[in-house]
Amino acid sequence: MEMTALCMVVASLRVVPNRSQFFPYESVSLSCEEQGSSSGWRVMRNTTTTMDSPDGLTEFGIGNESHRFFDDLYPLDSGVYWCESGSGRCSDAINITVTDGSVILESPGLPVMEGSDVTLRCRNKRTPSNLTADFYKDGVLIRSSSTGEMTIHSVSKSDEGFYKCSISDSEESKESWLAVRALVDPDAGPTPAAVMSVLRVMLHVVVGTPYLLSTIILGLIYRDRNRAAQREEQGGRHVVDMAVE
Repeated sequence: MEMTALCMVVASLRVVPNRSQFFPYESVSLSCEEQGSSSGWRVMRNTTTTMDSPDGLTEFGIGNESHRFFDDLYPLDSGVYWCESGSGRCSDAINITVTDGSVILESPGLPVMEGSDVTLRCRNKRTPSNLTADFYKDGVLIRSSSTGEMTIHSVSKSDEGFYKCSISDSEESKESWLAVRALVDPDAGPTPAAVMSVLRVMLHVVVGTPYLLSTIILGLIYRDRNRAAQREEQGGRHVVDMAVE
């Protein structure tokens, strides 16, 4: 499943190739981006507990390093990866599995947008050519394909779930979670987050207005007093000048 977000998701995790299952010695590239910039981000990994990482949390990157390239993947590289900034912001997460098995399911590791087409491929390590494959969703057989792949057209939230595949005379793949991100309906009105943002702005305006008005009034009073004092001073000088004459 998708990792529960404990921070504000604002950045993008770019994964090349975008899939969650790999054979050993394959390569993958992970990089962080926020509106075209990667400054201040670093790649993080949450793994199972090992002797090298007793707390189950391994942090990749030093300072602002925001890219991680695996030239040769190993089973110990399996884990949940995401991007995180020093201020607590983060990206979507991907659960990468490196398996010693003979079959993997090639499916998007990152969330896919609702309405798009998604292709799943069943791949045999020993026989790279296309073979008849069975595809399962949440443990139930949904399709058999002679090409070793299946396409889900115009995916929706109902297509979200755990997928796996199997090839004749071979073992089955591990399960991978296919996450679907819903489109924002322009006719549905503002989201709760947007409403809260507007309310916060209004609250600041309401709270800050009395202080602003008080400052303006005090400034006007101070200005009028200075003008009155200047007039009195000028009037006194005029009387003195007349007396001297």
